[in-house]
Amino acid sequence: MEIHESAEDYLETILILKERIGKVRSIDIATEMNYSKPSISVAMKKLRANGYIQVDGDGFIELTDAGYAIASDIYNRHRVLTDFFIRLGVDEKTAAEDACRIEHDLSAQTFEKIMEHAAQFTGEENA
Repeated sequence: MEIHESAEDYLETILILKERIGKVRSIDIATEMNYSKPSISVAMKKLRANGYIQVDGDGFIELTDAGYAIASDIYNRHRVLTDFFIRLGVDEKTAAEDACRIEHDLSAQTFEKIMEHAAQFTGEENA
């Protein structure tokens, strides 16, 4: 199933918030992304319908295995690309913003080559 960039961003945000604060609610996502609560509610309904999240009786959001796989892939791309751009001399804020813009559209092959290139300078397998 094709997943849209916005859905990837929501899933990534849920993962980041889960790591940072533990339990995640819609209001946490709205605050983090600076979106309205109604916009987040609509998005969460779609993510739940597509099997990417589950919401418990108290309103806490959990990623399903499918949602986690997407979120962790996007978050990994974000971290690797941000680090790569910083190593190129880009300031941290710009590097993170640029990584966010391209993390969704970069092919697997190009991302793999960036990781290989970065590993040459760090001595690591996964930059």
